[in-house]
Amino acid sequence: MRNVDLLVIGGGSAGMAAAKSAYDQGVRDILILEKGEFLGGILNQCIHNGFGLTYFKEELTGPEFLLRLVKEVEDRHIEYKLNSFVTFIDRNKQVTYYSKEEGEVKIQAKAIIFSAGCIERSAGAIGLPGDRVSGILTAGQAQLYMNEYGYAVGKKVFILGSGDIGLIMARRMSLEGAEVIGVAEICPYSNGLNRNIVQCLEDYNIPLYLSHTVTKTIGKDHLERIELSQVDENMRPIKGSEKYFDCDTLLLSIGLMPYAGLLAQIGVPIGMNKSTIVDEHLETMLDGVFCCGNSLHVHDLVDNVVTESEAAGASAALYLEGKLVRHEKMIKVAGGDGIGYCLPGVIDLKNAEDKILMKYRVRRPYKDVFIDFSFNGKSIKKIYKQAIIPSEMEITPLNKSLLDSEEGDLIVSVIRKEN
Repeated sequence: MRNVDLLVIGGGSAGMAAAKSAYDQGVRDILILEKGEFLGGILNQCIHNGFGLTYFKEELTGPEFLLRLVKEVEDRHIEYKLNSFVTFIDRNKQVTYYSKEEGEVKIQAKAIIFSAGCIERSAGAIGLPGDRVSGILTAGQAQLYMNEYGYAVGKKVFILGSGDIGLIMARRMSLEGAEVIGVAEICPYSNGLNRNIVQCLEDYNIPLYLSHTVTKTIGKDHLERIELSQVDENMRPIKGSEKYFDCDTLLLSIGLMPYAGLLAQIGVPIGMNKSTIVDEHLETMLDGVFCCGNSLHVHDLVDNVVTESEAAGASAALYLEGKLVRHEKMIKVAGGDGIGYCLPGVIDLKNAEDKILMKYRVRRPYKDVFIDFSFNGKSIKKIYKQAIIPSEMEITPLNKSLLDSEEGDLIVSVIRKEN
């Protein structure tokens, strides 16, 4: 059995950034395991631009962004293995993976960075009613087929969900000559970035149906038609509001979920929004196992993925040097009113830097509100937000000095501004 100092599971933007950061902090025995044919993960199929604006200070496509990271990994001579699928991690940091060339392989690691990405919610996940026919697929699948394999996926397309991938695929399908007849969103607001709503829908005159969802798929062997219904404030279909659209393809952009199954199955605690609970150094509740990127929480920008993952790599280096030792007393962090999730999930105050980066998303759009940080029932920080939306992750530095105890509860909440 092979031994390594640092094993990185997942060779996407998060895994590569974490590995090169750990290397720059002095770690040399590093191995990246990537299940795909190439490094880069999802970026291989993201041929649109908009990447790298904050990290590289220029606008890049997904493949351009990933190639820069690959070069940085290869310039450091960091070892990586492709087509290597991790199937098990035990609590002693022994990892099992399979590859066509090597068969079953076991590796003992001193530290692990888990950066295996996220997964799309499917038709089964939402119990989509109607006929089970071909022509119904996730937006990410369609992106893969079109951008990597060169296949057309449909000629007359409807999209359910206004997440960024769905919006981008509306534009992509239009550019390839398909007719995109509409995008439906069950919420009364879009879940995509504002720039994507403008560039991908408004610029192509594609209608957006807010507070609507698909209530039936109709077809014999292939999709022929969908039924679209308006929903009430409780997101229940309103009888009599049905509309019908002829189409041959339904793309589902109904949410992404962090992939943490390999950690959850060995008892690593999972918190809000299916995010792995980590401390301020991105270490899970299993010593020496770190989590970052979309495996931890779904990011809106790959630039943020890279920055976060570099921090995970630096933390893993500290752990390997024996400079990151967990203390018994911990501060628990939770989302209060209006907060979908927040990170970190716990704070080890003795290990924390002077400024702790608090990341969070709201459950719905708000205007003219405060984000309140309350510690053991006392408000310690409030920041005003003129507008805040779920599609954009918020990052707020919190001074360590505001936390006057090594244990307790830190609650992040939305508070309406008093008139």
